[in-house]
Amino acid sequence: MNQDLIAKVATLKESGGLLPSAAKNMETWLEGGFLSETSLSSIAELLDAGNADELNNRFYREIAFGTGGMRGRTIGLTATELEKGDMDASGSPANPGVGSNMLNEYTVVRATLGLFAYAKAHHDREGIEAAPKFVIAHDVRHFSRFFCELAASVWAKKGGDAFIFEGPRSTPQLSFSVRHLGATCGVVITASHNPPHDNGFKAYFSDGGQMVPPNDTGVIDQVNAIPLEGLQEFIEVDLSNVTVLGADLDEAYNQCVANCVIDQDVFKKTDLRAVFTPIHGTGAVATLPALQKLGLDPLVVEEQRAFDSNFPTVKSPNPENSEALALATKLAEANDCDLLMATDPDADRMGVAVKGPDGKMVLLTGNQIGSIMAEYRISKLKEMGWIPQEGGDNCALVKTFVTSPLQDAIATSHGIKVVNTLTGFKWIGEKLRIYQGEACEKSGVSDYDSLSLKERAELLQQHSTFYVFGGEESYGYLPNDTVRDKDANAACALFCEIGASLKAQGTSMLEYLDAIYLKNGYFLEGLGQLVYEGAAGAAKIARILETYRSTPPTEFLGSKVSKFTDFGIETVLDPDGKEVPKQDLYFVELENGYRYAVRGSGTEPKIKFYIFAKGDVASADELEATKGKTKETLEELKQAILDDAGERAES
Repeated sequence: MNQDLIAKVATLKESGGLLPSAAKNMETWLEGGFLSETSLSSIAELLDAGNADELNNRFYREIAFGTGGMRGRTIGLTATELEKGDMDASGSPANPGVGSNMLNEYTVVRATLGLFAYAKAHHDREGIEAAPKFVIAHDVRHFSRFFCELAASVWAKKGGDAFIFEGPRSTPQLSFSVRHLGATCGVVITASHNPPHDNGFKAYFSDGGQMVPPNDTGVIDQVNAIPLEGLQEFIEVDLSNVTVLGADLDEAYNQCVANCVIDQDVFKKTDLRAVFTPIHGTGAVATLPALQKLGLDPLVVEEQRAFDSNFPTVKSPNPENSEALALATKLAEANDCDLLMATDPDADRMGVAVKGPDGKMVLLTGNQIGSIMAEYRISKLKEMGWIPQEGGDNCALVKTFVTSPLQDAIATSHGIKVVNTLTGFKWIGEKLRIYQGEACEKSGVSDYDSLSLKERAELLQQHSTFYVFGGEESYGYLPNDTVRDKDANAACALFCEIGASLKAQGTSMLEYLDAIYLKNGYFLEGLGQLVYEGAAGAAKIARILETYRSTPPTEFLGSKVSKFTDFGIETVLDPDGKEVPKQDLYFVELENGYRYAVRGSGTEPKIKFYIFAKGDVASADELEATKGKTKETLEELKQAILDDAGERAES
């Protein structure tokens, strides 16, 4: 059968429909001897139909095991009959989509084998005799449980110790559990807030953070070195030597979330009325128990409480979209609630809305949420006496370059150091590892994880840098360093603390935000995106990024470019003196004070343009007018940037 299929591949290639790279990868897979009959039949169905577009998208490349792991389609745009099974009736496909560029049993096995090889080599280098320990969590997506059990089975077959949870768990709980269990590494099976057809394999190292150099490149090399031949030996799942974690891990993580609330008594001072929705994801088993531990009992959007891989009540399970919060908004307004919170499928991102003057809920942006949290957190730490009133360079707010400069202004006004990182929370996690390492080395402390947040604050300020807060504009926040990735569960707890504190003072979240603007200036951000799917789309994204380097823009809306920074070739140092890794990230500053950043998404087929504007505000009377004028100019600039990028894509 395989030779017949290889001949059909050659015919489709000769007709001009199949890309050379897709044909080569298909031939390699067909000759590998590892494909199941289901996979072979699916390839045959697509070949017989002459569906070159689908085959190109599935095979034009090998799915990249990047610095954070893998993410991509697990269900094809055109699923075959054997892949679909009774999907039309049940809503769930029978088998993952076959393809070198798909997340399926073969790419998951290969990734796990590569990760194990790197972990074993790490143990050998460090003189660790124990077997590599591996923790795997998963969200609610199609095949998440299967991929989780498959990865655990592979690890155990290789002689490692593998641990899984009895059901879906959030990404931040995986990060916490890696540290809590002293694991060598961990993985969470998730595609975050991507569409239902996607899934992913997100890797972490022993510090609980996503992998950064040299571990990330080391794992990539090991994964790429795994031959396709022999994968069939690991496809059958065997959990006989896999440990299922108990409720004690859940309780430990819930306590970790509760500990991020500094003033837990605030909830006794007022009746905070809140709504929560997990949008069919893991927030149901992560956020809710943590909030209940604090004595909070939010109203829950029942239509979105149950796990559902298809996320049927929303177009996208992305908590930054107002449509995804529509049911929560309706519930909140009907019950005169103060705020609502939503988490994405793996509960690492949080979106919110707050009650406005007219009783209607107002959606906040990720930048606004992070700015409110930063101001409150720093002010509260000063009030509690955990950091000096004047601040200091041994306290830091850590954020990404593409997150609002309002947060830079907030930290600076408090005398706090600001550290900007590349996009991706792994770089924030790396800073936490460095700060911990410096403090422990200088102080001789060996039981860092047993210290309370207050004790850590004292230790870090004395010997390194105390992390006061951090986050990114894409709705990711982290109140403390017990977890090393963005944590929507902790963010919900902190946001409730802020809401209760403000309500007890007789003020609102929007009034608090305006006070921040009056103190620091009005900051507004916009996000422009261009989506380019498949092989042809990837080429367009690459072309835009290439032309920014070779032919940078010179003017927009009559304002000349005053500065152009290319993070891919220039040397940029952060405030700690550490060089920022090279990346295809560009910053464009205009003479009128506006600026924007350009980067390709690391997880989705799109290119992003982050636009930053600021308006000076002399008094409260000017604020609304400044908001309107700034928004109008920003929208004009965004359109001009997108038009320019569209032309670059076709050049």
